[in-house]
Amino acid sequence: MYLRPYKKEDAKTILSWCRNEEIFRKWTSDRYDRYPITEDDMNHKYLELNGDCSEPDNFYPMTACDEDGIVGHFILRYTGGDHRILRIGFVIVDDKKRGCGYGRQMIGLALEYAFRIAGAERVTIGVFENNEPAYKCYKAAGFRDVPQEREEICAFFGERWRIKELEADKISFENGIR
Repeated sequence: MYLRPYKKEDAKTILSWCRNEEIFRKWTSDRYDRYPITEDDMNHKYLELNGDCSEPDNFYPMTACDEDGIVGHFILRYTGGDHRILRIGFVIVDDKKRGCGYGRQMIGLALEYAFRIAGAERVTIGVFENNEPAYKCYKAAGFRDVPQEREEICAFFGERWRIKELEADKISFENGIR
């Protein structure tokens, strides 16, 4: 598996993995106001709106590929203004490959990129409490739970989805501490 920058042509494949609104919301949370979205909607947000980031040079959509093509996708963005903390978001894996280790491998590559290339000292990620497979994936890749000062919740389908926060730090990553 390898990572490369997102290309506008990737939208078609990535959106095909969102076979229903629940999957879509676990992927995008409330960042889009409707479902489904089009390739143009995704590319507009990513390529023209800088992922809704107000800071220039702060939004990095990535695509994971193997010898057969696209297998996953995520974005990176700096938080805090000092380029020491990166946040991973919009994580999704080909629905035919879920549960086969692709997510863990992709997130491992994302952490390697964040720490070794982007110079981050810490990486954060959020996951809905009702997305146990993703939570286990992130934990297996080296993230640990972070105590939260306030509960973050999104409302979908008449339910309240609580967000768990996780983080990984460069020193633990370099020392292989999971």
